[in-house]
Amino acid sequence: MPTFDIVSEVDKHELTNMVDQVQREIQNRFDFKGTQCAVKLDELNLQMIGDSEFHLQQLKDIVINKCSRRDIDPKVLAFQKAEVALNVCKQQAQVQDGIDTEFAKKICKIIKESKLKVQTSIQQNQIRVTGKKRDNLQEVIQLLKETELSLPLQFQNFRD
Repeated sequence: MPTFDIVSEVDKHELTNMVDQVQREIQNRFDFKGTQCAVKLDELNLQMIGDSEFHLQQLKDIVINKCSRRDIDPKVLAFQKAEVALNVCKQQAQVQDGIDTEFAKKICKIIKESKLKVQTSIQQNQIRVTGKKRDNLQEVIQLLKETELSLPLQFQNFRD
């Protein structure tokens, strides 16, 4: 039976390159001269440090811009509330890699409501879709591409 997997993965190498590009832009931009602004990546946790909320917003804009240029969907960044201290503002952004169970259930519900003749099963951080006809699987892919979701999805391992 034909199957494929729905995943949401981030290329970690591209993510590292994006952070390097942001750091270079911070060093070259005039409005960041003499500040202690920085962007650091620790596993899947992005930390932005700025002197003011204005600098933090500028950093966030640069990060989103560089993500787009490196083919990383900015939706994978879950920005948290900024922490403002005396002279330093910090903001964390969690990089969402994989599909969590709650989101997977939502996707499965969307597929079931479409009345397409396919079965879905949640497997760790991905969803396997199985159907008797290849056309049904392609309809599922089209349905999910047209649906506005909070995470970018990739479709892999399409097998007959």
